[in-house]
Amino acid sequence: MTAEDFKKSFSRQRQTDIFLGSLRGNNRTIPISFDKLRAAAKNNMSKEAYAYIAGSAGCETTKRSNRTDFKQWKIVPSMLNDVSDCNTSVSLFGQDYPTPFLLAPIGVLDMAHPKADLAVAKASAAEGVPFIFSNQASVDMETCSSVMGESPRWFQLYWSTSNDLVESFVRRAESCGCEGIVLTLDTTMLGWRPRDLDLDYLPFLRGRGIAQYTSDPVFRKLMKTSAGDADKPPKLTWNSIKALVKMAKNYPGSFWGNLLSEEPRRAVKTFIECYSRPSLKWDDLSFLRSITDLPILLKGILSPEDARKAIKTNMDGIIVSNHGGRQVDGAVSAIEMLPDITQEVNGEMPVLMDSGIRTGSDIFKAIALGADAVLLGRPYTYALATAGEQGVREVIQNYRADFELTMALSGCRSVDEIHANRLQTD
Repeated sequence: MTAEDFKKSFSRQRQTDIFLGSLRGNNRTIPISFDKLRAAAKNNMSKEAYAYIAGSAGCETTKRSNRTDFKQWKIVPSMLNDVSDCNTSVSLFGQDYPTPFLLAPIGVLDMAHPKADLAVAKASAAEGVPFIFSNQASVDMETCSSVMGESPRWFQLYWSTSNDLVESFVRRAESCGCEGIVLTLDTTMLGWRPRDLDLDYLPFLRGRGIAQYTSDPVFRKLMKTSAGDADKPPKLTWNSIKALVKMAKNYPGSFWGNLLSEEPRRAVKTFIECYSRPSLKWDDLSFLRSITDLPILLKGILSPEDARKAIKTNMDGIIVSNHGGRQVDGAVSAIEMLPDITQEVNGEMPVLMDSGIRTGSDIFKAIALGADAVLLGRPYTYALATAGEQGVREVIQNYRADFELTMALSGCRSVDEIHANRLQTD
């Protein structure tokens, strides 16, 4: 996509396509509003899937704060600035992208749609928007990369208890053409999530969301030395039988062969043993820095102090995030902390932000407060659940159009013109 393509008025064309779509026989596949999109997705998902994707930690106060705290910031539009030719492109780590948003890493996407990560990879490639492969993907990174051509992609990393596995994931990401490594810091253990706990459901225990592991040569070696009783027949209950069937279905190879093998159960057992490292410290980041020249971004930063540590440990960027409220209930919202963090960083590294982005004006506000770009998560996941690949394409188009219109109607001709003076607080 060229710079000239970036400058075309995408938003006006998108609105025209929507308004005239039904007259032309081209009906939309997803609702426009987020609330209606979420409701449509809920109707298409199991109760376990919806609980896992929509739910957050505790009483979900942080999830709500991610939304309500956007309201304290009001946009102050400026008139008569000739916004007929707006440019929504941004540059990150030397790469130009058409919009200031990327698709966040979301695990276990097969809970939303059977095509899972593969559908998202195709949609993001078609729209030229970077897709961050999840460490907990339902489809391995090689398969997703194979359908993306030269379209941009990054890789999210959870730091395993095995450094060999960490290095293997990074090497595979490099081979797949990933342009960055997003190390997620806030999930060294799972938060207390009542929606999942009430259903007694964690997808990984059914062999879901571990495709990056089962496709990895180091992980498969770890499976052979895994401790525990994975090779012993489990106690048979109706729930354990259903879990075994799910494991057999999700594990690579023949379903019937898997059903008679202990490998699917051993894969789950090994995953539980090595998934994440609660003992991870700032000093450990030197290992990751030593094994790759790709930009490394730390996801989960919520304080200026941690942002400064990221700079001191030679990281390349940070993502201000509370994991969509899924880890610490009562934690500060991402948008609340963004101004202080960007002030601390002071342009020394790119700052991205996620958690609570639901509209084009949210993107505008985040950029005005210092973010270089944002990540979309639940919106595209709900679009995937509603209409698969086409749904993801449409939600990308809608957010791009909404942001471009907000930017233009606020008097900004490019992302570089969006500053804090475009906002005021209550």
